[in-house]
Amino acid sequence: MTPSLSRRQLWVGFLLYPGHTLPTAAAPVLVATGLAVHDGVLAPLPLLVAFLGSWLIHLGGVFADQHELVRRHPHIAEHPELLQALADGTLELALLRKSIPLCFGLAALTAPYLVYLGGTPALLIGIVGVASSLFYAAGPLRYAPSGLADPIFFAMFGVVAVAGAYYIQAHAFPASAFVVGVPVGALVTNVLIIDDIRDREFDAAKGWRTGAVRFGIGWSRREYLALSVLAYVAPLGFWIGLGLGAWVLLPLLTVPWAVRIGRAVWTSEQREALIPMTPQASLLSLAFSALLAAGIALS
Repeated sequence: MTPSLSRRQLWVGFLLYPGHTLPTAAAPVLVATGLAVHDGVLAPLPLLVAFLGSWLIHLGGVFADQHELVRRHPHIAEHPELLQALADGTLELALLRKSIPLCFGLAALTAPYLVYLGGTPALLIGIVGVASSLFYAAGPLRYAPSGLADPIFFAMFGVVAVAGAYYIQAHAFPASAFVVGVPVGALVTNVLIIDDIRDREFDAAKGWRTGAVRFGIGWSRREYLALSVLAYVAPLGFWIGLGLGAWVLLPLLTVPWAVRIGRAVWTSEQREALIPMTPQASLLSLAFSALLAAGIALS
């Protein structure tokens, strides 16, 4: 029997995913910070507000995903802790449903300030970010069941997120703001790929056609490896191609950590062995991004 979680354990440890949503929301903001320092346009308050809005949008998407899981597929034990909480009354489906507009509503409170600073581009980035988060698993335009989550995550929660966080400070979109977001997008997408490998049997039962379901676990593992290589080759490209200093190679310090996670992804067949790899990969993206940000700032 699945052990029951307290309300605090449920909301903080399970639904909020502090080891998952916070790092993936912070990673692109850190890289944008490093580039802003390098370019002399750092604006801490707009950056902080943009981060809060981004994290709340992430949370809204997580709540929507969990709500749709138990609403559409109550007999699939993808997250038994959630089903147990609903059964014993620790969690109410109505409360989970109300948390979705609450998160997006709180994120919307940041919009007037950000639009005041950034105008129409800031508004459009926010709208597209909300849509990317909400429509992952909810609404009529759900894209995760069609296997489109990987490219959308790469673009929106990596490349566009970095460029958007830079824009709100500098009011400009230099090519470098998009380029330095590439490794962030790769590592954030890898977090999703681990989940897809881990949950492939549940996704197949739900009718989701993720890469792991459609093409098999080997294909997803190769995708994970390709994105990892892209992420770790990128700093070399920034050093040679963007004219940044050797400091930009600092993210290579995380290679041993990346190898440990990659080995688990490549060899583990059991779902239980992959569960801790999701927060590990998310924290790796944060550490990589922090070092990349420092390297860009120091260059």
